[in-house]
Amino acid sequence: MNYIELKCPAPSDPEQGEILIARLADIGYESFSEEEEALLAYIPAKDFSMGKVRSIAFLKSADQKKELRTRIIEDQNWNAVWESNYPPVTIAGSCHVRAPFHEESQGADFDIVLKPKMAFGTAHHETTALMIELLLEEDCAEKQVLDMGCGTAVLAILASMKGAKEVMAIDNNEWAYHNSVENIALNNCSNIEVKQGNAAALKDSSPYELILANINKNILLRDIGHYTGVLARGGRIFLSGFYAEDLEDIRREAQKSGLDFVTSTKKNKWVAAVFSH
Repeated sequence: MNYIELKCPAPSDPEQGEILIARLADIGYESFSEEEEALLAYIPAKDFSMGKVRSIAFLKSADQKKELRTRIIEDQNWNAVWESNYPPVTIAGSCHVRAPFHEESQGADFDIVLKPKMAFGTAHHETTALMIELLLEEDCAEKQVLDMGCGTAVLAILASMKGAKEVMAIDNNEWAYHNSVENIALNNCSNIEVKQGNAAALKDSSPYELILANINKNILLRDIGHYTGVLARGGRIFLSGFYAEDLEDIRREAQKSGLDFVTSTKKNKWVAAVFSH
């Protein structure tokens, strides 16, 4: 089956980028890859419609500026495209994240297999890498863990591999939900439950001893109180998906919710922060 590659400018706001990916997924795009200033989206050629592309305001504007590019990816080249866009990555020398078409790592402590169907959550982005680094340092043994905005469920899978008792993975995107279920099965993690939803899905949840939320600044500011409401006393929460200049806003909102700032780590312009309850 042939695919169409749609290349468009990447929105400057990460939240708008996530919205654009979700809108493209709604009209049939199956896979995404991020470049420095561009987003690549892939759809079966039989399903491609420029009319549907132009129905998305951001892409209509880009088309008017002649900033959209399309090309045909022939069936026999599809794996080569993904192998070039999705190289395996090893975080902190300990966690190897790869696609099924890559060889298993022989030296890493944790070998995670992900079907490369979305750009976010593949460990190539700085925020995911930062969260993985923090999680590698955390004692997960016998803990109840929550992964909010789970994307590919890579963090949930790593928590499970590190001995978590039970893991809840939640994402509001239907496509992310199905991809998480698939990736969890690929990694033989039997103690992860996946839900489609947002912070409202936390109602009546049992307390979690560790919460992971790699989303974006606006959602974190809006929902941090909900996360704190299901965080066990003495529990810890890792937050990422925001820029270094946003850390102070996150700290203030976390303090309002009764959280204490522990530490933060930075990669390029992105930050991950740790809070305790």
